[in-house]
Amino acid sequence: MEKVISAIVLIMILGSTVMADSHSVERGDDLQSVLNLAQSGDTIILSANTFQANPKAFTDSLCGNCLDPKTAVKASYGFIVKNKSVVIIGVDRKVCRLVTSAGYGVYFENSPNSIIKHLTITGGKRDGDGNATDAAIVVRNSRVLIEEVDVRDNDNRHPDTSVVVGVGGIFGREGADITVRDCNILNCGWDGIALYRGATAVVTDCVIKDGRGAGIGVTWDATCVAYRNDISGYWKGIGAFGTSWVIARNNIVHDNLGWGMIATGQSYMDITNNVVYHNGNCGVAPWGTDSRGKIVNNIISNNGWRKEWVCPCVGVWNGGDWAKWQFAHNIVWNNQAGNYKDIFDQTELNGNLSIDPKFVPDSSFRMQIDSPAMNAGDTTIYNPDGTTSHIGTYGGPQAIRPY
Repeated sequence: MEKVISAIVLIMILGSTVMADSHSVERGDDLQSVLNLAQSGDTIILSANTFQANPKAFTDSLCGNCLDPKTAVKASYGFIVKNKSVVIIGVDRKVCRLVTSAGYGVYFENSPNSIIKHLTITGGKRDGDGNATDAAIVVRNSRVLIEEVDVRDNDNRHPDTSVVVGVGGIFGREGADITVRDCNILNCGWDGIALYRGATAVVTDCVIKDGRGAGIGVTWDATCVAYRNDISGYWKGIGAFGTSWVIARNNIVHDNLGWGMIATGQSYMDITNNVVYHNGNCGVAPWGTDSRGKIVNNIISNNGWRKEWVCPCVGVWNGGDWAKWQFAHNIVWNNQAGNYKDIFDQTELNGNLSIDPKFVPDSSFRMQIDSPAMNAGDTTIYNPDGTTSHIGTYGGPQAIRPY
């Protein structure tokens, strides 16, 4: 029978009245001891408390983002779950905090089926090796569900200014299979979510806000499904790189400094039913002649508000091979330096419009009742009620979250 290990008082066996050995934990520093004692299948319940890690230095034998993956990297971890599956549950993410003081904050390695939920992870510290994939949660050769977790204020910078990268939110490494659901990833020193070689993730209903790097960056041969996320305040929004495969639907990507959504390298990207609004440079860009995909049912408006930095200040910039992209039923409107660059105007072609989408004026990006986006989407895509899809984040089958 599964055991429930309390990080305050004791270990119980679920479904049994027989008490197991008691493991009293008076200080947060002892959480790692509880993790070490846990057997695969155990559940660790954390109280309304702050649990402080004692960080450990180690050498990562592989490099997540180096040209040579066998490059050794000097790193550190705060808490580690290795060679077992556990469930870590806080009583409430507002009052249960893990302070990691390390590069790899909570590190899952060779963990076949772990869950972490209902807590906050904070206080990461940047490692000196710029190749270390530092993040509040790092997953490698593991399947992990991350649900209702606040990843916040992991914004430490290394004093050596040559180390440009900081501490990210949630990073997937080799063999990672991650589900991220209902999380807030706030004020990170690098990407909100980054996926490297061999990683896959499903990211839904998250707020990813205020950080450096990209809100969601998918690199090498990683794959990502991203639905109904709100991404703002980053350098860049959602990007597909390398040979990655990304399905990004019903996201709101707004108020980032550079681009909103781009695909480069040999990546494939499905950009459907998103709102890409008020990003500093371009809204959406096929970037590189080998990238390919579809851009359908999106609202791309009011982009290009700051000086050109990473791409032109337009709605849609074609930096690739336009023939490899499906572009239909989008509203592209009111972008600073024009709606299109390096491609002829798509207005009135394939259902594309250039008209005020008429958002409700409450920052929700919902449509007013007389919005031209209503039921104006791709006729082969349907809303949850069976009607022809709306353009924008509230249209299409993924507009409503499943329960």
